[in-house]
Amino acid sequence: MARLPRLFIPRQPQHIILRGNNRQAIFVDDEDRRVFHDRLRDAARAHGLAIHAWCMMPNHLHLVATPSDERSLPATLQAVGRYYVLYFNRRHQRTGTLWEGRYRATVIEAEHYLLLASRYVELNPVRAGLADAPGNYVWSSYNHHVGLTVDSLVTDHALYWALGNTPFERQRAYAEGFSTPLPPHEVDALRTATQKGWLLGGPEYQARMSLAANRRVSPLTRGRPRKTVSDTL
Repeated sequence: MARLPRLFIPRQPQHIILRGNNRQAIFVDDEDRRVFHDRLRDAARAHGLAIHAWCMMPNHLHLVATPSDERSLPATLQAVGRYYVLYFNRRHQRTGTLWEGRYRATVIEAEHYLLLASRYVELNPVRAGLADAPGNYVWSSYNHHVGLTVDSLVTDHALYWALGNTPFERQRAYAEGFSTPLPPHEVDALRTATQKGWLLGGPEYQARMSLAANRRVSPLTRGRPRKTVSDTL
């Protein structure tokens, strides 16, 4: 069976994961992270990818981003990936591939999942035991969203702006969102959708987006079609 093209729907955000090959480290130190951050920022600007949230883990990268066209996301990751592998191999005296094949991504319903996905991404270091609070891990977009830094990589989504009328109100509301745990079933749904590449959203959203998508947005029903009354007459 031919592999489906990556799901793209105009003006809809995506959750993206890029992993190291065999889960090996893709960032050894802060210099690696700075180089990747700046190259990703430049590539995203060049190819029209708006990055709303991000986190660099030792062996993988999370993004929440909205592509401006169907080529924005793959072109951005291809550009930064090619440059970074050459840089990384030269600096660390290694050869061979760095990435685990294709990146994983899913289109998400912004109103329900965008801020949840941002929290999920920025809480990764806490879940992994790398920090006791998201603000204590500098290699994510959390400190930008709560007003502790200004991150040139981030383009704030309209839903972030809707959190308050002033920067202080938005930053405080965003931080308060981390006071309650993420719903486990929502996290599982986000992980599964990202891994499999199917749209994540409610029935109405799926129905609307299926008309604008470049391919089907959910898997086909398994098994034989159910018979109708007319089939038996």
